[in-house]
Amino acid sequence: MRLLLAQLAPRPGDVAANLERIRAATEAVPSDLAIFPELFLSGYRIGDRVHRLALREGDAPTARLRALARESRATIVVGAPLAASDRPGEVHNAVIAVRPDGEVHAQVKRYLPTFGPFEEGAHFTAADESEPVPIAARSVGLEICYDAFFPEVSRTLALGGAELLVVVSASPTTSGPLFARLLPARAIENGFPVVFVNRVGVEDGIVFGGGSGAWDARGEPIAARAVPAPDLAPEEALLEVVIDPAEAARWRPFRPVLRDVAARPGRPAV
Repeated sequence: MRLLLAQLAPRPGDVAANLERIRAATEAVPSDLAIFPELFLSGYRIGDRVHRLALREGDAPTARLRALARESRATIVVGAPLAASDRPGEVHNAVIAVRPDGEVHAQVKRYLPTFGPFEEGAHFTAADESEPVPIAARSVGLEICYDAFFPEVSRTLALGGAELLVVVSASPTTSGPLFARLLPARAIENGFPVVFVNRVGVEDGIVFGGGSGAWDARGEPIAARAVPAPDLAPEEALLEVVIDPAEAARWRPFRPVLRDVAARPGRPAV
């Protein structure tokens, strides 16, 4: 499976411009799965504009994402504010997977940071569940930034059949060393490759740290190739990675953590 890791900075509040960046990136790097950071469609520090910028089924940005997925023949995974379907007025911090056939899947962030410079709890409603989504004939788990610090989220996805974990993020430079240690551990304990796409740039005093990459089921780094492209800022990058999702099935018998967790009587719900 060919992956595009789009380590880019969005334009805050300019959904049209950010959709155009998605078009340019998917055109520059053909892939099966094109991944963009957390809240890339809207920008991160957008305050109350989150309600106006939230995606809704049938709206123009969603239609444009469907068209881009169809034209690029890639599943586009991108972070965006998403209007709650069952609670009018509420908005989720979500990651959207738009397949070339037009089918759309969403995973809502489960843990909203409210410490330091983060104010997500003031704008978003969290979710309680995680389910893998079908992408390119594979089962893929989607996670958003702070969720990776809670191992039960990744474990839920692994027990649900995920063969690959994709984590999109808008994390600052100070969090970089933590993710560098955390994500290989998520790969090892669940026996699947992990891909991390973090944004760069500055918004409202927060310097976002990049550090996008991938790890195999043993927690070893997977080589990424930087693809030259016009109009990239110095910190931005388009990275091409090749992942073999079948690695999970081959590796798990040698470290059968999931088997042993699933078989344990009275194991706690995850």
